[in-house]
Amino acid sequence: MSGLSDPEHVRSQYATEDRLETRRSVWHPTADGLDPATEALRAIDRALVGDARVLEVGCGTGVMASRIHDLPGVTLVATDFSPRFVELTAARGIDARQADICYLPFDDGSFDVVYAGWMLYHVRDLERALNEVRRVLRPGGTFVAVTNGNDHLVDLRREAGGHPEVSRFSSETGESVLRRRFDDVRRHDLATRAVFPDHTSAQAYLDSTDEGLVLAPFDGAREYAGAVTVFEAR
Repeated sequence: MSGLSDPEHVRSQYATEDRLETRRSVWHPTADGLDPATEALRAIDRALVGDARVLEVGCGTGVMASRIHDLPGVTLVATDFSPRFVELTAARGIDARQADICYLPFDDGSFDVVYAGWMLYHVRDLERALNEVRRVLRPGGTFVAVTNGNDHLVDLRREAGGHPEVSRFSSETGESVLRRRFDDVRRHDLATRAVFPDHTSAQAYLDSTDEGLVLAPFDGAREYAGAVTVFEAR
């Protein structure tokens, strides 16, 4: 099993928000100003017709949930496997519940939109998880998913003695996986940027993954390329 989807690794990574916030803090939009989360929000908004029920799976600290919650006419339910993340999201005034994407506690066809941002590569049983997403979506509903590509931060990882991080749901595999369940799948590829003001910040990012990667010291700031895809499926 890949470290990305190993249940014990995932549980330890997200027991608190510290590691996630360390990684989130370095990311910047593409050179032309596009941000993956904003593009995902636009995809969700496009799918809304009148009053709509939206489910976010893997809500993290609730940053995206707050943005979805503010869309007109939306009733949002946010879920995460981490009790701490559910607590943080609920503190934002969101209906947040602890749940496993592989066993969603909702009736068939309960939601108009389901959103999964940077979480499907952590799922231990991807086929079951996507079957659950399909089940809780109403007929004609939209699934929006964000994930990273195999080249995401590959230069940084190699400089630190690591290898590309390859997952079962990536920019490379996501479209074919989704087409097994959805008739219409669209993608938006984005070349994001990780900006580190110094060596300490870059090493802190690597340390947050608990892989033991060590980056040789350097002076000044460095920027590394990310690779992100926003999928829309219906």
